[in-house]
Amino acid sequence: MMDLLQLRQWSVWGVLSLLWLAALPSRSLMDPDEGRYAEIPREMLDSGDWVTPHLNGVKYFEKPPLQYWMTAASYRLFGVNEISSRLWAMLTSFLCLPLVYGFLRSSGESTAVAWSGTGILAVSPFFGLIGQINLLDQGFSFFLVGAVFAYLLAQRHTEHLPEGRRRRHHWMLLCWAMLALAVLSKGIAALVLPGATLGLYMLFKRDLSPLKRLHLGTGFALFALICLPWFALVQYRNPEFASFFFLHEHFARFLTTVHQRTQPLWFFPALVCIALLPVALSVPRWIGAWQRRKQPTDAFDANLFLVLWCTVVLVFFSASRSKLAPYILPMMPVLAVLLARPVAADRLTTTRAQLTLLVIVAVMGIGLATSCWYRQPELPRALALWVTLAMVIALAGWLASRYRKPAADEPTGWKLAALTAAAVYPCLIAAYAQLPPQRSGRSLADLVAEHLSAQTQLYSVGQFRHTLPFYLQRTLQLYGYTGELEFGLQQIGDLPRPGIQDFLQQWRDSHDAIAFIHPRLFDEFKAAGMPARVLGSDGRSIAVARQ
Repeated sequence: MMDLLQLRQWSVWGVLSLLWLAALPSRSLMDPDEGRYAEIPREMLDSGDWVTPHLNGVKYFEKPPLQYWMTAASYRLFGVNEISSRLWAMLTSFLCLPLVYGFLRSSGESTAVAWSGTGILAVSPFFGLIGQINLLDQGFSFFLVGAVFAYLLAQRHTEHLPEGRRRRHHWMLLCWAMLALAVLSKGIAALVLPGATLGLYMLFKRDLSPLKRLHLGTGFALFALICLPWFALVQYRNPEFASFFFLHEHFARFLTTVHQRTQPLWFFPALVCIALLPVALSVPRWIGAWQRRKQPTDAFDANLFLVLWCTVVLVFFSASRSKLAPYILPMMPVLAVLLARPVAADRLTTTRAQLTLLVIVAVMGIGLATSCWYRQPELPRALALWVTLAMVIALAGWLASRYRKPAADEPTGWKLAALTAAAVYPCLIAAYAQLPPQRSGRSLADLVAEHLSAQTQLYSVGQFRHTLPFYLQRTLQLYGYTGELEFGLQQIGDLPRPGIQDFLQQWRDSHDAIAFIHPRLFDEFKAAGMPARVLGSDGRSIAVARQ
């Protein structure tokens, strides 16, 4: 019987993973993020330089290299394509689900509570939608939250017994290893967030004993062994690295608006509310349970630590002058753990969550269609098909949840909710990708492919479409654009930065060239007598060939 139950359990995880990853080939890469994080590993693999990241042929030090390494390895195994480019990001986002499940089970919770936490995370529209996009935040969140969970599991084992000391040591080594991988995923925020949380915890408890249980000697040695070699090597090869990476990309990003990513103070709290929509009615139940909880005397208070973690993440990124939605992704698995028990106690929560999911699909579908109608008279057939498919799946999930007979302490409802969400959110992202104008340079790349030769010069004027180098498998010479490539362009040498007038002269001197031009500039160029044959346009760029 146990073997049959285990087989059923593994089959659910298998289907869930397949649904989560099924969208890998469903759409083209989107500008800018998906193109950027697909192209950097491609150039890494092409050049053989696995130390210094490059984007469009120039040095790119904004982020550490772990995801670049893993994606380049994926290219080597499966070829350079959209599927292999997204594999690492989507795999690490999926792994957050068994991470929540495994932590709850290791903490002594029942299977029903563990699946409740897993389902809460899966149905979250914030986590589910971001988890389908090729970003660095999924891997960062997986390793960082994994470090937090490993630390908490280490505190459950007493040091009075040899077995307890050994298990605590193993969990703490895992914690330090995960921290190192989190740093290699996105930077030193991986140290700031848990450090601030631990400091607040000791302040609340008026207890410094957690410092004694960090296993600093062996732990930091393992951390340094994993993390420091790349930092040392990249600094040795690029003396300019440290000042840009630490000062510009961490301190300047946090303290100034240099990246022009300003949002109001309520931005992240509003995102948290959206993320918890499917289980919003259970939040007051959790607050009540938190107020009535028994205060641990000498034991480590894991729940307090997790609450402080969410508080630190929310306050830290809200205080930053640079705000992007994925920054608070490391909150989501922890919120799912905190809400797992009160949500599991309410048998109607899964039905409400499925109904909320259905409403989310309807609202997003209407929003996408309305936005499309404002831009063009026809609704793209692919957009309508993806929204319809999402609606059908969400409706089927709600009906199955509504008319099933819930039993006490059984996780079927949340398994069904997780499976429904894993099938719905990829459809919504695929629908969003169809919204005009095109968010990918794939159609333009396909259009110019027949006009390309090894000698063809490629230009990008007044813009930089991150997906174009990936689909063309070539870098582009930029004119009238610097953006995030400004630092890398400065490292090329004393050459003047190419401007628009420089491009016109270069274009006239070319014989075999293709340019991707911002539409606002093209009329100016034609008026200036630019010799060009229009190959096509996708609404964001006009592709022209030298006549």
